[in-house]
Amino acid sequence: MDHERDIDLVDDLRKQPSECEWLEFKSNFVNHEKIGELCSALSNSACIADKKNAYVVWGIKDGSHNIIGTKFNPDTEKVENQDFGLWLTSQLEPEISVDFRIVEHPEGRLVLLEIPATYLMPVSFRNIQYVRQGSHVTKLTGRPQKFQQLIEKLRPYTWEKASVINYVKGDFVREILDYQAYFRLTKQICPDRNDDILKKLQTDKLIASDAGAKWNILNLGAILFANDLRDFRSTSSIDRKGLRFIAYDGKDKNATVIRRFDSQKGYANGFEEFMDIIKGMMPEHEHIDPIFRKARPLFPIRALRELILNALIHQDMTITGSSPLIELFHDRIEISNPGQSLIETDRMIDLPPCSRNEAIAALMRRMDFCEEAGTGLDRVFGFFETDVVAPSPQIRSEHGSTRVIMYGPKKFKDMTDQERISACYYHSVLKYLAKENMTNSSLRTRFGIDSNNVSLVSVVIRKSKEAGWIKIADEAHPRSGYIPSWV
Repeated sequence: MDHERDIDLVDDLRKQPSECEWLEFKSNFVNHEKIGELCSALSNSACIADKKNAYVVWGIKDGSHNIIGTKFNPDTEKVENQDFGLWLTSQLEPEISVDFRIVEHPEGRLVLLEIPATYLMPVSFRNIQYVRQGSHVTKLTGRPQKFQQLIEKLRPYTWEKASVINYVKGDFVREILDYQAYFRLTKQICPDRNDDILKKLQTDKLIASDAGAKWNILNLGAILFANDLRDFRSTSSIDRKGLRFIAYDGKDKNATVIRRFDSQKGYANGFEEFMDIIKGMMPEHEHIDPIFRKARPLFPIRALRELILNALIHQDMTITGSSPLIELFHDRIEISNPGQSLIETDRMIDLPPCSRNEAIAALMRRMDFCEEAGTGLDRVFGFFETDVVAPSPQIRSEHGSTRVIMYGPKKFKDMTDQERISACYYHSVLKYLAKENMTNSSLRTRFGIDSNNVSLVSVVIRKSKEAGWIKIADEAHPRSGYIPSWV
């Protein structure tokens, strides 16, 4: 298959109108230094042109693009008693994996050099950075406009854009991805023609075109719409990224596991099934309103949904063998994801979100799974202001992961000092975001305490001030209320 793909790739490259900033044709040209400069220039220029790779093909005549064959053999070339390929790689900084391949094309023997586009910093050869200007190689320092274009294009590695399966037919794409769920969830009409279905998937960067009218399935498409993540096991570890749920018959992990579920579907097409399983296992508590006693889930379902979506969107996908995990105990539920938080945990509620997976986040929002950027955690903490008296959720970021702990209902008298101080702080943040100040009265309402117990809340406010979490809103007016200490 690899050889067949290379033939298709060469034929596609020959269809280009001419050499360009990411493509070069050669006959028998062998100049080690010039090839090194060319690798630097093509890698940088491919990044500017939004190309995944750049190419040099030996054995094709420039202009006509006819195949004339080549005698060049990179496998026998030596530089300073070192194999040419190894020498070339050692002279490039940062090191990129240039790949020479012999292509036995039906019309003649070719050599294909595939050069990955840089994504971290400009690539240099022997400490000099090069770029293509048209079909010419020039120093990057002499092209300030090109340099600026390259810097603007350089971004940290984007996991979502990488391929998980390459060079497959359209029928295979439609078999392995739940494209019907994609159209349903994005509220689009599914086209009748298969080619139009694939073009739609390509538009949302779920798949990308490959040589010979074949397709590459991208990580974004697989993680969101896989019919079965195990189908990708032979080419990646993405099957280990599925959502996981464990329910314990007790308050710690030593208790008996009463339910375990590892979702094998994509996050988008499998999410509702996953939530239904969790809701089916959720304990209930008795809620008393002014007239009736009602059974409610132990944890607010809307808050739980938001936290799970938050975990899958903000996880570090480059950490292999780990995935979002939801653990249900008798008194709490824990949602964890690989990757430490990019924001200080006590500021996650008010600062703009910093997502590692922008494409996943954007598409999940389009499909109405989660709220607009920046409002999710506000809503989660808000549930504990109005719906239930309980400790505020705890957010911990340590040992390469982020964990949110959500507790069930708990009366003020049963909360620890730390739980009361934490609830006081987050109450002050929510009030501040609503352009209000926290007061003794508002905090009493948050804790479900009547007006006869003002002193209980006063103690919490004093301890929160002493711990540095809140401060008086206006020192000149002590009754002005309280705001977070970072304001």
